[in-house]
Amino acid sequence: MVTKVVMPKLSLTMKTGSVGKWYKREGETVEKGEPIVEIISEKATYDLEAPASGVLRKIFVKEGEEAPVDAVIAIIAAPDEQIPTEEAFAAKTPEEVAEAKERVLASPAAKRLAREYGVDLSLVKGTGPGGRIVEDDVRRFIEESRGFMPKVKEVIPLSGYRKTTAEKVSASFRTAPHSTVFMNVDFTEAAKIHETLQVSYTAIIVAAVAKALAENPVLNSTIEGDKIKIFEDINVGVAVATDHGLVVPVIHNADKKSLKEIDVVLKDLTEKAREGRLKKEEINGGTFTVSNLGMFDVEFFTPIINPPEAAILGVGKIFEKPTLSADGKIVFKPFVTLSLSYDHRIVDGVPAAKFLQSVKRHLEAPSPLQG
Repeated sequence: MVTKVVMPKLSLTMKTGSVGKWYKREGETVEKGEPIVEIISEKATYDLEAPASGVLRKIFVKEGEEAPVDAVIAIIAAPDEQIPTEEAFAAKTPEEVAEAKERVLASPAAKRLAREYGVDLSLVKGTGPGGRIVEDDVRRFIEESRGFMPKVKEVIPLSGYRKTTAEKVSASFRTAPHSTVFMNVDFTEAAKIHETLQVSYTAIIVAAVAKALAENPVLNSTIEGDKIKIFEDINVGVAVATDHGLVVPVIHNADKKSLKEIDVVLKDLTEKAREGRLKKEEINGGTFTVSNLGMFDVEFFTPIINPPEAAILGVGKIFEKPTLSADGKIVFKPFVTLSLSYDHRIVDGVPAAKFLQSVKRHLEAPSPLQG
């Protein structure tokens, strides 16, 4: 019996996935439930298991290539079983689908150059045989419409993690009207906890955020049509920079964890993210995100909401600020600037400010965070 191996849909927003590595070669025997291919999608890797036992007869999507969700990437069958032709199963890339819809006659080099510069081929006059668009036609169009174009040193295709990130942030800005509020927080007590308990600053912030979300549940929500849904669980995602791009592992039920527990989970997730070992459940289910750029000497910034969440908290670097002590003396204290970007369809300015005040209160008197 011929069995299709299809690109899995690992999340609600997933549209395409990439093949990282095939663990089996064409012609090799596979057992049902055995990992046969590494799938890269939604900023994580996932080992796809064989849906049936048999022989891996044909691989349609090679390592490093991309395919839409539900596309057939390989077939498993008996050694002597007749299988359909490659055309019947092979997955088309998004670019191929788009080109088919355009129905524009152009050479591969012309199409490649057009994609590189964002040129609509339907606007280009072809000078090749039968009106076919060639590479020189695209170059001429670029020069005439945009003037001198700088020479391209390198072309980095948007694929895997980076493509997923680009799609998500673009969707976020298109659908969610962003607004951002800023607040300075005295980090004196948080710094003491950092030194005493040997926990990361990010863990301390996550703990404070979890408590603030419990006090301000509208920030722990999403919008669906004409309804705002407030989540019962408080699952805080933390943005992590990796060689593959931005990854957001999730600390589930952060409000029910102690500061030490949050720190341990965060370290484990960060290590997995950088090694590309995050599981499906470790990147899904987030209800709020924290992005800390303080270690890169960034003072403050405007983070982009991680859809479908209602808000995201940006954290800047620790800086010294002169303040007036109780006895009237000027002293320097460590401060941090927090930046809260929120979806204005869900949250107004006052609730956003109150949430930041809650985070500030927990960070400036963090003893309850140690529980």
